[in-house]
Amino acid sequence: MSAIPLLIIQGATASGKTGWAIRLARHFSFEIISADSRQVYRGMDLGTGKDLHEYGDIPYHLIDIAEPGSEYNVFQFQCDCFDSIETIWQRQRLPIICGGTGMYLDAVLSGYRLVAVPPNQQLRDELELFSDNALRQKLLQLKPDQHNRTDLEQRERLVRAIEIAVGEQSAIEDLPPLPKISPRVFGIKWPREVLRKRIAVRLRQRFDAGMIDEVQQLHNAGVAWKKLEFYGLEYRLIAQYLQGQFNQNDLVQKLRSAIGQFAKRQETFFRRMEKRGIEICWLDGEGDVFEELCEIMARR
Repeated sequence: MSAIPLLIIQGATASGKTGWAIRLARHFSFEIISADSRQVYRGMDLGTGKDLHEYGDIPYHLIDIAEPGSEYNVFQFQCDCFDSIETIWQRQRLPIICGGTGMYLDAVLSGYRLVAVPPNQQLRDELELFSDNALRQKLLQLKPDQHNRTDLEQRERLVRAIEIAVGEQSAIEDLPPLPKISPRVFGIKWPREVLRKRIAVRLRQRFDAGMIDEVQQLHNAGVAWKKLEFYGLEYRLIAQYLQGQFNQNDLVQKLRSAIGQFAKRQETFFRRMEKRGIEICWLDGEGDVFEELCEIMARR
């Protein structure tokens, strides 16, 4: 089978990548695959920035495919993403992957060899004796390049990440080949101060739209506070606010800071992708991104 042509539009949170991907998909009759680690969950809408109303009749994939409270991971994403790529291509349409979860994007572009790793109770019992810092050091020894900082900050995620890393090491050799792809990667970039303002504006819009109520409703529906905190950023901090750990003004300030730091980590991960040989065509968010994309597409 020949390589499947593939477009990827990536960028930090609030960079506007989804809007540009939708506009491109509508113009060329493409389909969009989301590469966002939290948009897979049903009911987690405002906190993840799904903005489904923007899609209109554009087909999209890997959004609202998992129950809130469950754990969707990079292995599942890679399997589902390659399945979606092949399905879209069989319909003679071009897939566009759009998102900012660097590990998910890299799993496709770099062809991570991943396996499903079941719980290992013996290993968990052994790790129970480790301090949080010792767990962090063990994970970094197994996988030095950690994009998701939450895996380093929450004990439950630390243990599971170590469990996956150990399990993968013993099963990689037996994996079947991945589908061949021919990707073209675009990145949306903004000046740091402009992106910071965009983050603040979008955050306020989400609060006004009922983001706090969304988290409360998820908890009322049976998603534990601990599990909501597991999802990070908006869900972690709003869950803590709803438990009375700080006031709403502190919540806003903490979230603005946390999302800004997250955007920096995203940009750092994209630079690492480039250093490993992935070519990214960066587009100025303040320019005419759509026009540039169309011109580049026409030259292919």
